[in-house]
Amino acid sequence: MKRFARKAGASPATDARSLSGAPGPGKGTPLTVHHLNQLLLVCSVVLLVAVAAVRISSRSGLPSLLVYLGIGIAIGQDGIGDIQFDNAELTQVIGYAALVVILAEGGLGTKWAEIRPVLPSAAALALVGVAVSVGVTATAAHLLIGLEWRQALIIGAVVSSTDAAAVFSVLRKVPLPARVRGTLEAESGFNDAPVVILVVAFSTAGPVEHWYVLIGEILLELAIGAAIGLAVGWLGAWGLRHVALPASGLYPIAVMAIAVTAYAAGALAHGSGFLAVYLASMLLGNAKLPHWPATRGFAEGIGWLAQIGMFVLLGLLVTPHELGDDIVPALVVGLVLTMVARPLSVVLCLVPFRVPWQEQTLLSWAGLRGAVPIILATIPMVQGVDGSERIFNIVFLLVVVYTLVQGPTLPGLARLLRLGDSGAADLGVESAPLERLRGHLLSVTVPAGSRMHGVEVGELRLPAGSAVTLVVRDGRSFVPSPETMLRRGDELLVVATDPVRDAAERRLRAVARGGKLAGWLGTDGGAEGSQAGR
Repeated sequence: MKRFARKAGASPATDARSLSGAPGPGKGTPLTVHHLNQLLLVCSVVLLVAVAAVRISSRSGLPSLLVYLGIGIAIGQDGIGDIQFDNAELTQVIGYAALVVILAEGGLGTKWAEIRPVLPSAAALALVGVAVSVGVTATAAHLLIGLEWRQALIIGAVVSSTDAAAVFSVLRKVPLPARVRGTLEAESGFNDAPVVILVVAFSTAGPVEHWYVLIGEILLELAIGAAIGLAVGWLGAWGLRHVALPASGLYPIAVMAIAVTAYAAGALAHGSGFLAVYLASMLLGNAKLPHWPATRGFAEGIGWLAQIGMFVLLGLLVTPHELGDDIVPALVVGLVLTMVARPLSVVLCLVPFRVPWQEQTLLSWAGLRGAVPIILATIPMVQGVDGSERIFNIVFLLVVVYTLVQGPTLPGLARLLRLGDSGAADLGVESAPLERLRGHLLSVTVPAGSRMHGVEVGELRLPAGSAVTLVVRDGRSFVPSPETMLRRGDELLVVATDPVRDAAERRLRAVARGGKLAGWLGTDGGAEGSQAGR
């Protein structure tokens, strides 16, 4: 079996050579420029194919993660590329790094106004729901497919985490109600932390500690991670708002660096780094930072890069011809997880919150699995757990089959349950600080469906100290008069002094949602202000 043994003394050059498929230097020899060129060529071609595949997946409804896994398998040892790769430890390390980036990108795109009302229910799903899912799935794996209890518990823990990459990717395409979308986003951001702790505990040599000790450790690590994430996020947001950087391109780099700092600090403090990076990113994403659209675009770009690299690498790690014996066990475990464990955990966690049955049904079906379970399945392999190869195969097959079933059917189920969201698109606002002039330039884009369409500039009723100074329409710029009527697709340049900057943005968002008759502070009350700067 070629796959999961870590080669003793393997060097980075060896790993790079195995990825490139090129005859490289001998063991322990440094990577040369020639081999670097080969590696860069392979990686760039894979990226281009993956980017093109996004177009295919968006049209066919096939989840992009399966396309990326397919690319990895196609260029692997059973495919046309014949690339040899068998390093589970390297895969785990790269997977962790990619997951940090994905959680950061997801946190930056999470709207506090949407998840604030659902935080208790999302936390219940991430903690109690995970425990229920682990128990039910592990019992089924032990009784139905004959796994030992340690192996069954590992599988139960590995597949009980909804995948942030899969959830965030699907939610970009499915217009769900704010409460459902917020619950899914928060749950996928929160539940990675306890699941990682469980998988590491079950994979450690020796007997598993008493359940109450394990629960105490999980709660302590979550508390440490939450405290560090909130502290780093708040300090980072405060610093970026008060320090004018010399170039707008530095803001995205600083935001991602702050997010990664939260993860590293949380992990080094023996807390949950994954929870820390998600909370820090969420604070940054709701903090009215300068040049926010550029930062969001940068984060989304490297988020895509992390997903592509992670899924392709996981596809390389698997050996397709060894999967045949584990197809039936994977289908059985997946069926129990999808039809019993997930719905049961949703019902038990959400009944106290009086969530309608339609939303419970959609939340049960939307518990998507993706790269995270496959990455977590490398932990027992690195730890040398007996049967870890079979665990990896079962998890890989489960993720592929049930993602293929759940992802494309989620939009149809939402329409069947009448849970589509027809709300107008949010207003795009970018802020650039004018430190010496003690003011701000707000670049505002009027999206399709915005109720700002048809409103005259004078009817915006911006606070004193702010004004619309320029309108760009159909590629032509002009200075508006109070009677100028705004249209969809217009780009506005609004100048606001420091004291009224937030009030001006709240008013713009209020008009975008409620039209010219919107209240001074917006139709949604405090919700508007909480989304400012996004």
